[in-house]
Amino acid sequence: MRRPNRAPVAVAKDGPRINDEIRNVQVQLIDQHGENLGTIETSVAVKMAMDAGMDLVEISPNNNPPVCKIMDYGKYKFQAQKKAAEARKRQKTVEIKEIKLRPMIDDHDYDVKMRAMLRFFEEGDKVKITLRYRGREMAHQEIGTKLLDRVKSEVAEVAKVEQDARFEGRQVVMVLAPR
Repeated sequence: MRRPNRAPVAVAKDGPRINDEIRNVQVQLIDQHGENLGTIETSVAVKMAMDAGMDLVEISPNNNPPVCKIMDYGKYKFQAQKKAAEARKRQKTVEIKEIKLRPMIDDHDYDVKMRAMLRFFEEGDKVKITLRYRGREMAHQEIGTKLLDRVKSEVAEVAKVEQDARFEGRQVVMVLAPR
């Protein structure tokens, strides 16, 4: 049994249309110096671009007629890639760092944890504080509550409470975010 011949599916091109890919009869043309030359037929605009040794690039396809510019397409693509890479480089992902505490934590241990927490806030990260109760410590939950209140008051200038303290089984979880 023979299959019917089908035309290959058109490949979707990313980026603007250039030169002969522009399907409109007329375009609004901007030359390589940035001057608006008005509405011109597409074939004439493509010829003008070829004569200048450049490409006709469709800048704004949704206008009527679409706006096209005479420019070096390779250079345009390179500049767009550089701009995208620079934007990705500046982007900061906010991580959630976890600090684990116990209700009967010693003063020195507490100071070490607080220094780490302040460093995380300076780096722009959120901090999840986990206070774990073991054994009979569950009978004295007020000690843990006082500890979390102490943490909140000490970091009040540099951080805000994003999620207030809540129980999850034998532990209390609180999330702080930098201001």
